Amino acid sequence: MLDPKFIRDNPETVKKALEGRRSQGDIDGVIRLESERRGIIARAEDLKRQRNEASKLIGQMMREGGDASVVKDQMKAVSDEVASLDERTSEIEEELKNLVLNIPNIPHPSVPLGAGEEDNPTVRTWGTPAKFDFTPKSHWEIGESLDIIDFERAGKISGARFALMKGAGARLERALINFMLDLHTGEHGYLEVLPPFMVNRESMTATGQLPKFEEDLFHVDDGFLLIPTAEVPVTNIHRGEILREEDLPVMYTAYTPCFRREAGSYGKDTRGLIRQHQFDKVELVKFAHPDTSYDELEKLTNNAEQVLQRLGLPYRVVTLCTGDLGFSSAKTYDIEVWLPGQDKFREISSCSNFEDFQARRGEIRFKSGGEKGTRLVHTLNGSGLAVGRTLVAVIENYQQADGSVVVPEVLRPYMGGMEKIG
Repeated sequence: MLDPKFIRDNPETVKKALEGRRSQGDIDGVIRLESERRGIIARAEDLKRQRNEASKLIGQMMREGGDASVVKDQMKAVSDEVASLDERTSEIEEELKNLVLNIPNIPHPSVPLGAGEEDNPTVRTWGTPAKFDFTPKSHWEIGESLDIIDFERAGKISGARFALMKGAGARLERALINFMLDLHTGEHGYLEVLPPFMVNRESMTATGQLPKFEEDLFHVDDGFLLIPTAEVPVTNIHRGEILREEDLPVMYTAYTPCFRREAGSYGKDTRGLIRQHQFDKVELVKFAHPDTSYDELEKLTNNAEQVLQRLGLPYRVVTLCTGDLGFSSAKTYDIEVWLPGQDKFREISSCSNFEDFQARRGEIRFKSGGEKGTRLVHTLNGSGLAVGRTLVAVIENYQQADGSVVVPEVLRPYMGGMEKIG
């Protein structure tokens, strides 16, 4: 979340940022509550000072045999008012917290202005989409014809937006997960973790999913929520902790299944694996020094790109404009892979720097050796990659005229040497 003091001191800057994001936030409400809170605190402190002075006076009067009953009555009224003011302060702080938690992050100055995805500029491209001498099919057509993806039985088991992977399809999914984890741990320096797949509300609040995106989450009994991304549990590894400056950046990678209700996406991507209620993902998370976090964003994005390059999949990188930026992000690169079956680029990874937005919510700090006190870290994350969408890209880009699919060379060791799914 944003610093309430920053909002109070820079209201027009925040309002302008929200306007650029096509977003809303009760900035005037924050300023009003902050002003009321400061006034109440000042009044309470003055009353407490009066009470302390009166206590000394009462003691002196009693030692001298005087009647202190009038002063005691006055101080009782003062104590009652102090208690009332303290109660109102707690109420204001809760109201203030709720307002601030619903205000999105401020975009980095390098983020381009724009209304939506059509205004996202392309930063770079890699690879050339293959030319087919036949009409390329969609992944769901190929998957069903090869009997490696079964949507009908998944629908019977669970309902819409689920898939049953079978045989070589299930193995291909597992191969992609293991390949990504091996690459990120073996060459990119990330520490692999396997976090819980259910978290509490505090964890969801720390990363920005709550309270804003409550309807997108799956709730289970006993107050748990299913994770929409490994970003949530992995970022919360250090919630409430103070890291050492010399340990930054701290880098984690994790495989998890992810669960999303896809609220508001009715009618979008109803066929295939693009938009599922349950999907696999390998995530990259960094806790970085504020002075170097944007260098770390470039490295993280490159780490995700390496997966596609090793797989030989054409892609492009775009910078999200202000109107398309995620709630918690200060800057985001989307990596979009080419899907010949759909004849378009589709997002396969979002790599973001949240600056101190999540760290303030989660109280994640670091101690600098030469400074007093602590500072908030910057948190970053990105998909490295969304496994289901990578599988889609492999199937569609490596499809053959006879309906088979060539297995990319880097995946063959994970597929028992299999060269083709046919």
